Amino acid sequence: MNNSKNMSIFKVLVLVVCIFLAILSLFPFVIMLVNSTRSTNQIQQHAVSLIPSKYFFNNLRILTGKSFNPAKGFMNSLIISCGVCVCSLYFSTLTAYALVMYEWKLKNAFFGFIMGIMMIPATVTIIGFFQMVYKVHMTNHLLVLILPAIASPSMVFFMRQYMKPAVSVSLVESARIDGSKEFWTFNTIVLPIMKPAIATQAIFTFVTSWNDLFRPSVILTSQSKYTLPIMVSLLNGDIYKREHGAIYVGLSLTALPLIVVYFILAKYIVAGVALGSVKG
Repeated sequence: MNNSKNMSIFKVLVLVVCIFLAILSLFPFVIMLVNSTRSTNQIQQHAVSLIPSKYFFNNLRILTGKSFNPAKGFMNSLIISCGVCVCSLYFSTLTAYALVMYEWKLKNAFFGFIMGIMMIPATVTIIGFFQMVYKVHMTNHLLVLILPAIASPSMVFFMRQYMKPAVSVSLVESARIDGSKEFWTFNTIVLPIMKPAIATQAIFTFVTSWNDLFRPSVILTSQSKYTLPIMVSLLNGDIYKREHGAIYVGLSLTALPLIVVYFILAKYIVAGVALGSVKG
């Protein structure tokens, strides 16, 4: 009886803590959305408020009326983020397929090399990357920010860890016996099984690429190629220094696609992370 009562109390405490953490995590987003509907004077008087106002379209008009084109920035960010997602997810899963389904001499050494690359910070390689892009005259090309996603060591690791328990080697061998080609087997049999892992990584990859400010700000110098995070980072200039409502509108436009993508793919997160953490 006591054990049951203690367990019930523990569950209630866990639930209360989870609710508190959820509110704590969502609170900044709520404040950002509410402030996007408030005027600059209202924000200066009371920075934190849960009551929306009526100045959203006025703030949006201020935002778009001074060399800030959120639609263009949104499209540039969307092209880069979707391209990075497709390239990194497909080719990382394909690499994991080769590491799991084939036996070759240097497989373990190759996997160790991938693990070693994971230890190198991305900022270390940015100078050499920029010099290469500059020499081949590819600055201000969105494709330059998409193609490097083909090689994603951390995603290869995750996909490998997920694939080992999730995809049976005998299933692939049966497909081969039935005459299925390798790419056909991979695209029609393996990829559907990997859907939870792909959806999970799609969320993280999209969010990371969408919020990336460092690499695009180095590669993209033309204003027509600016991504939405670059445009938002420029809101701290003199033009928008006192237009706090317009700044919050820009931040809301940046965060909104991330929220939409999360809610679309959220149901796959638990299954993807749980199975991906199983050691093979």
